[in-house]
Amino acid sequence: MKILLVEDERKVANLIKKGFEEEGLMVDIAEDGETALEKVSADGYDLIILDIMLPGKDGIEVLKEIRAKGIMKPIMMLTAKDTTTDKVLGLDAGADDYITKPFVFEELLARVRALLRRGHAIEKAQPIQIHDLVIDPVTRKVTRAGKEIELTTKEYGLLEYMARNKNRILTRTMIAENVWDYQFDSLTNIIDVYINYLRKKIDKDHQKKLIHTVRGVGYMIKE
Repeated sequence: MKILLVEDERKVANLIKKGFEEEGLMVDIAEDGETALEKVSADGYDLIILDIMLPGKDGIEVLKEIRAKGIMKPIMMLTAKDTTTDKVLGLDAGADDYITKPFVFEELLARVRALLRRGHAIEKAQPIQIHDLVIDPVTRKVTRAGKEIELTTKEYGLLEYMARNKNRILTRTMIAENVWDYQFDSLTNIIDVYINYLRKKIDKDHQKKLIHTVRGVGYMIKE
């Protein structure tokens, strides 16, 4: 999990970063609003911790711009202010949580973990679109060019796993362990068989192919 920490007090930022990294979380630091917006646009973060009091653009302005870009990752506001007005401003602007300095690190960590769990659950429920292929994880409905495609349970599981890892090469072992839930038997061609099933249903009637073989390595789905 990767976190962007937007905090202009270097000592505070470094302490938070150290604590999170000891818990296995990756942390990038931005010391002002403009840098934060650049980082958010350039890299995918699972969560953003945003101080309200920043040089230049304040945290509320940065928060509004992040939401205006359509980025819906969880955002926690971090500030020394403890007034109801500030909390309401932050939450109304799109913040998911709010913690006031000084705080106990264990509370910050617990809140961050809760937001990461919530964000992951929401993300998993969002429809996945690759070109004209749309996968709805809630209903397990799959369409291409508006036409519904009937898949078996295992075909759907394979397609969703590949779609969540689009543009990434997936080895047969990775697919077996994530879709079949067992260690890969190098003597079986079950992965190749199911990839062929998917190709017939997903790509056969379309000029643009989405499922690709990476010779000697595995498979990938890409636009």
